[in-house]
Amino acid sequence: MVKSDIEIAQSTEMLPIDEIAQKIDIQVEDLEHYGKFKAKVDYTALHKKESKGKLILVTAINPTPAGEGKTTTSVGLGDALQKIGKQTAIALREPSLGPVFGIKGGAAGGGYAQVIPMEDINLHFTGDIHAIGAANNLVAAMIDNHIYQGNDLNIDPRRVTWRRAMDMNDRQLRSIVSGIGARTNGMPREDGFDITVASEIMAVLCLSNSLTEMKEKLRECLVGYTFDNEPVTLGQLQAEGAVSALLKDALKPNLVQTLEHTPVFIHGGPFANIAHGCNSLLATKMALAHADYVVTEAGFGADLGAEKFIDIKCRMGGLKPDAVVIVATIRALKMHGGVKKTELDTENTAALKKGLPNLLKHIENINHTFSLPAVVAINAFPGDTEEELTVLKKAIEATGNKVVQSNVWAEGGAGGVELAEEVVALCEKESSLTYAYDQSDPIEMKVDKIIQSVYGGKGSEWSKTARNKAKRLEKLGYGDLPVCMAKTQYSLSDSATALGRPTDFTVNIRDLSISAGAGFIVVLTGNIMRMPGLPKVPSAVQVDVQEDGRISGLF
Repeated sequence: MVKSDIEIAQSTEMLPIDEIAQKIDIQVEDLEHYGKFKAKVDYTALHKKESKGKLILVTAINPTPAGEGKTTTSVGLGDALQKIGKQTAIALREPSLGPVFGIKGGAAGGGYAQVIPMEDINLHFTGDIHAIGAANNLVAAMIDNHIYQGNDLNIDPRRVTWRRAMDMNDRQLRSIVSGIGARTNGMPREDGFDITVASEIMAVLCLSNSLTEMKEKLRECLVGYTFDNEPVTLGQLQAEGAVSALLKDALKPNLVQTLEHTPVFIHGGPFANIAHGCNSLLATKMALAHADYVVTEAGFGADLGAEKFIDIKCRMGGLKPDAVVIVATIRALKMHGGVKKTELDTENTAALKKGLPNLLKHIENINHTFSLPAVVAINAFPGDTEEELTVLKKAIEATGNKVVQSNVWAEGGAGGVELAEEVVALCEKESSLTYAYDQSDPIEMKVDKIIQSVYGGKGSEWSKTARNKAKRLEKLGYGDLPVCMAKTQYSLSDSATALGRPTDFTVNIRDLSISAGAGFIVVLTGNIMRMPGLPKVPSAVQVDVQEDGRISGLF
């Protein structure tokens, strides 16, 4: 019988976190222990060493219900690099409780390529996301209290843009009316909740290099507008000090380990379809300062996570990937070719060929839009046939990129040795980095450049609201900021049902919001939501805890 992820994880003997830290020369005095197997690393440890590592970005095709295994590949690749004698660290995002109890699942890998303790990581972990939610809601409380106490800043209650947050999928809270009842309950107004990982506080934490920089970014966060249509900032509320106090420990990267005891930094968890989708700059830079090879990933496909990793995170943090791994599965490509999930185990090279253009577009984006070298990792499944593998390998090799079959889910690091060797070879080659747009481009031009070069569409269709906001943001001096596209992860377009490689499409720009502290403009496309809902049968119904505290049903 095949063991579940949690059974595999719980049967593994972990090493004390001090031993994991020693593998990458992190001193025990820089650790803040959360039990025996988790620790935070003080951010001052970053400045004790110069960056020395090679940065490997793992991305993927557009996800399908068949699964792609991007995090599993990231973890397995890290283990494989360690297995061939390379000093390695992995840098990943923290899971959000919303997907954990919803439909997507956790973010600690799978099979024999996992990060442990997986139950802790997928649940409360070290409390970072709770701290971010508390910080976000402190700002929300201070805004409404300011209005109630006399409103010296002249804030228009109808134009408060700062929403409340919670780390759970709860569609009921997307739009609410607050402050009703007695006068002492506050000013009645429309309000709403975003999932915590889509909040600007999360983005600020992930894009800050220090506590001082985080405080500066928080000060610049826009919370609403006055009756005279002037912006109001978090700094004007004098909230940045208290918010920073809540976040001072959350800013420190978390250190854990894989099943094979490779060091892993798990820190920050912004969604990639509605936020910028990358782990924190501090964790990535900490890993680069202490390991020779650093494996990181960006959420969903290269159209979302990789684009934001490069155009936002690399641009702001001065990073450049040395190699890119693009993860694909034959099963997922057959779904992009029109095959139903129930029929994926049947050989179907015609459907595979029909779905291949999705992968080829992501390869094109990495090689040409961003000018980076890539290797394609085929995440193997038992139902894959030799003929399907041959068809897939020939199509990839025709692009000039190498393709490697990865078996890390079943074999751990041993199943990723060939991939690790190819990644090491790529890292030795010279590469440049180009962006999808120039920061000085007007907002609409930035969006169109992403749509045309990364998505493969012909342009955008803007609502009157979105266009007016773009003009207003440029007038306020925010026009030079990068854009963060909020788009469905399932398609290159803004329509979740347009699989494969759609062409000749326009992307509907519904609305814009400014994350002035984080330093980007969020562009809302299609019907994307900043607060997801639970599915008909949420994963939460499977989760239980035994008398001895042992958790079951968690993947």
